Amino acid sequence: MYGAGVIESIEEKEILGETQKYYVMRMPIGDMKVMIPVNNVENIGLREVVDLGTVKQVLERLKSKEVDETTNWNRRYRTNMDKMKSGDIYEVADVVKSLMLREGEKGLSTGERKMLDNARQILISELALASNLKEDQAVELLKEIVPVGNGNEK
Repeated sequence: MYGAGVIESIEEKEILGETQKYYVMRMPIGDMKVMIPVNNVENIGLREVVDLGTVKQVLERLKSKEVDETTNWNRRYRTNMDKMKSGDIYEVADVVKSLMLREGEKGLSTGERKMLDNARQILISELALASNLKEDQAVELLKEIVPVGNGNEK
């Protein structure tokens, strides 16, 4: 749920009397560090950054105007949240695309606006790392592919 990052080190830390090894991951978007318990990697969904072939497929998917337009806000929100929690780059791209399109057509609620910002951050961080782009370049790439919204994009 934080997006793509780079593992900088593995450190042992004692927390509440228990010593564990942690991956120390630097997140390029927002310049923060996250510590992930090594023995909890499977549950968290840590995976390698996608390759350039996958980036191209994701960008093609974003160009498509096909979206699942569930009108029920609650159902749409839950579905989008499940997609984001999956950690699958294609699912996150679908959330970004559908919310950006919806924003341009009808606007977004506060909850969906926050979800779009989070999903966009996840997608941009992965695109930036996989394509060796700077954050602002990845942001512009995304805006070019899905050029909708009300001008409030970050």
